[in-house]
Amino acid sequence: MNLQNKSVVLNVVLAIVAVVLGVRLASGKAPAEKSADAEQSSNAEQAVLDNIATRTSIRDYEARPVEKEKIEKMLRAAMAAPTAMNKQPWHFVVVDQLAVLDALSEANPYAKMLKKAPLAIVVCGDTEKMIEGGGRDFWIQDASAATENLLLAAHALGLGAVWTGAYPAEDRCKAISKALSLSDNLIPLNMVVIGYPAEHPQPKDKFKEENISYNVGNE
Repeated sequence: MNLQNKSVVLNVVLAIVAVVLGVRLASGKAPAEKSADAEQSSNAEQAVLDNIATRTSIRDYEARPVEKEKIEKMLRAAMAAPTAMNKQPWHFVVVDQLAVLDALSEANPYAKMLKKAPLAIVVCGDTEKMIEGGGRDFWIQDASAATENLLLAAHALGLGAVWTGAYPAEDRCKAISKALSLSDNLIPLNMVVIGYPAEHPQPKDKFKEENISYNVGNE
């Protein structure tokens, strides 16, 4: 191969390299990096869906406290919930004193597991933060969304939890308010009982095709 042909070949090779580098720079990442990112995204997506699907109510707990860091993470998750007009009409009462937990167990006949639990978080609606007029009762949806976030966060953190209802049962609301000395502006929606699980029940598959319709509600 003469010098001129060698020069042509070299120019072609350099041109190909430039094109490949240009494509990589334009895309921002090499194919291997893109593949790794896609796999990471897929794994994160599956982890979220698995956390939702495997969460179940836990009513028996180990005799050890829940760390403060985990309590804060659960509360942060709860307060990340959607809320109408961003009113955030909620208040969370964290209970970790045994005497108060015992009092709450008496306030709700369906919360006897509190006697063995190290922690409860009472989710309340705050009347001073609610929408005025016809949108007032949206606080129930907002606080319920916050409660579900809290439950999912607890499960993700290796904890077990169960939602025990209060509102709209007046007797339970009054008893819980008394046990916690709640101010008049706070309405207890529920008590979430939390601890490290001492039981491991299988989650129920609640997906049912008959509960779904498209575009109309009477299929």
